[in-house]
Amino acid sequence: MDIDFSAFESLTKNHSTEEGVSARFYDRSIKTDDIDAQGFPIFKNVCFCKIRIKDNNSEVFDQPANEDKKKRFPQEYARYLLSKKQVAEGTPLEQFAFLSLAEIDTLKVRGIFTVEALANLSQEKAQSLGISKEQKLAQKFAEQASGNKQIADWHQKEEQYQYRLKQQEEEIYRLRKALHKRGN
Repeated sequence: MDIDFSAFESLTKNHSTEEGVSARFYDRSIKTDDIDAQGFPIFKNVCFCKIRIKDNNSEVFDQPANEDKKKRFPQEYARYLLSKKQVAEGTPLEQFAFLSLAEIDTLKVRGIFTVEALANLSQEKAQSLGISKEQKLAQKFAEQASGNKQIADWHQKEEQYQYRLKQQEEEIYRLRKALHKRGN
């Protein structure tokens, strides 16, 4: 997976559209009024916008993101969309057990949202971003995961063969039974 760092770097040059105000877009699971066939509630992901005002930790505005907030904080919303695109194609950093929360946030600030994106960075880019250690861990993880994928694929094929074999054995049993009835 290639990361478009030029697009991300242009986002980081324009930190926030408002001085002293920071915004972060994220997804939150919200319970709807609907229920499924088994009577369980149905949830959906909703994009939220958390707004903080500098030097005022007591006031945090955390509401569903509407078009006004997307227009008010275009760079932050673009970062959110970039993270969603990367995560759709890879493993979220939060699932990488070797990173602390601080390291995850450090990587996200640099436009890296998945383990694969981290592993695929060039050595020079990782050094320039100061994340060489994290990149090497991600590369090891990706190497091991590719081996696990081959094993998982083999296991899935094996299960398919076992299923087909069982179906054929059942068919042979039915045919023998039918043949035996005709013989009597």
